Amino acid sequence: MTVIAVIDYDMGNLHSACKGLENAGATTHVTDDFKQLERADAVVLPGVGAFDPAIQHLRSRGLIQPIRDIVASGKPFLGICLGLQILFEGSEEGQEAGLGVIPGIVRRFRPEPGLTIPHMGWNQLQLTQASPLWQQLPANPWVYFVHSYYADPTDPSVNAAVITHGTQTVTAAITRDNLMATQFHPEKSSTAGLQILSNFVAFVRQKELVGSR
Repeated sequence: MTVIAVIDYDMGNLHSACKGLENAGATTHVTDDFKQLERADAVVLPGVGAFDPAIQHLRSRGLIQPIRDIVASGKPFLGICLGLQILFEGSEEGQEAGLGVIPGIVRRFRPEPGLTIPHMGWNQLQLTQASPLWQQLPANPWVYFVHSYYADPTDPSVNAAVITHGTQTVTAAITRDNLMATQFHPEKSSTAGLQILSNFVAFVRQKELVGSR
């Protein structure tokens, strides 16, 4: 049984993400208990809302260092939307320091003629490096976004996908070893999004098999 812990910190509806993971055959536990996070086979950090409240909610639950430790341990970890942004060092949206797992800053889209902010709706991924998340996807799949800020990693080689909004090409997903995160919402991205969640579950199972040998 593949158990995936979904972090509950009052920053978004967790039901859709859990349903997608469960459809892929995983058992999900929604929790803010770091001991359950440590026991799980993988951890998902979702999120909708603003940067500072997200960090404050995580801090109030004593989860800042446990999340850093879980990522460092090699356990499969998936961030979604705000759950990607708070992995970085900070954000132009607020004053709080981020988790600092990925070097870089979250920036606001630059205004330009005809550019809609927030970036809301479907956009086409440009896949920039191999990732377990991209298995069995069509070339340049369409996925669903809702955001006014984007991650700007210090080392762009962590980018697994980018998108273009207006004239700006920005991070859409990152991959680094066991750590994966998407700016878009796979749970709202129809067939492609469900495949991405299934791919994450398959990656977790593969890690389980390797660990049991």
